[in-house]
Amino acid sequence: MVNKTLFFTLLFYTLSLQSQNYTPLLDQTNKWYVTTCYNGCITDSYYTNGDTLVNNKMHKILDGYHYISRTFLLHEDVTEKKVFLTKISGNRKDEFLLYDFSLQEGDSLQMNNPITPFPSDGGFYQLDSIRSVPSLNNLPLKHFYLSPTSSNTISTQPAVWVEGIGSLSIINAPGGFPDLNGAGHVTCFYKNESLFYSLNSPLNTQCKIPEESLNLIVYYDPNDSTWYVKNTSQVVTITLFDVSGRKIKTFYNSNEAQITLSVNDCSSGIYFLNIQFKTQKDQVIKIGVW
Repeated sequence: MVNKTLFFTLLFYTLSLQSQNYTPLLDQTNKWYVTTCYNGCITDSYYTNGDTLVNNKMHKILDGYHYISRTFLLHEDVTEKKVFLTKISGNRKDEFLLYDFSLQEGDSLQMNNPITPFPSDGGFYQLDSIRSVPSLNNLPLKHFYLSPTSSNTISTQPAVWVEGIGSLSIINAPGGFPDLNGAGHVTCFYKNESLFYSLNSPLNTQCKIPEESLNLIVYYDPNDSTWYVKNTSQVVTITLFDVSGRKIKTFYNSNEAQITLSVNDCSSGIYFLNIQFKTQKDQVIKIGVW
């Protein structure tokens, strides 16, 4: 019988969010790896590199990737669980609220994506759910799943934050959807040179991928609202679930090397694929629909 432990752990393992300690973002030296895929996949990195005092607040200086100007500064209010970006432009010092990890489910905030491919004023987003998802060594990482409110006429894509990491898109795009075929997806993240987060994907070349990870490639074609899963000859079924654990549909496979997942009838949001293999292993992959 196929072992469902990993799947149910991922979806339903939730710690007491009130009692769980806050994981600061800027308490240590950080390094993010972001992968983008167009005609080929490229992984870039950016990192915190030094401290500076601006407006009587200590900031971490971002460096690398699009931040080599060293004019992108991050400040964190640990008590309020908020992270801010200060952008230096000549004599100007513009501050933006990026993350508010004190939000509770159902709360909303105005999303800022300063100097990114996404709308700078992203409109209002609602926090749909908070889940503690086991990651490396079963370390629970608090994931925040957000989507544009019904009145938001600016943004259409959902967003994912991870406490202690930030957006799974680029750091100054809290409203950016993490997309390997778009602005990019965080594939791994280090704190003080220790691996803290790793995306379970064969495209992840910077972080060690667990040996039991199976070599699947999942990608999205926005032209026909379809997800494609490649290297599926060992796959028996793929079941689509929403973030509450409700089963949406099941796709069956007969030794085909690729499975097509039509999501035209799914509303925008974050979903999970529970993939069952002939080897009696399961793999869970998180996708977004918009």
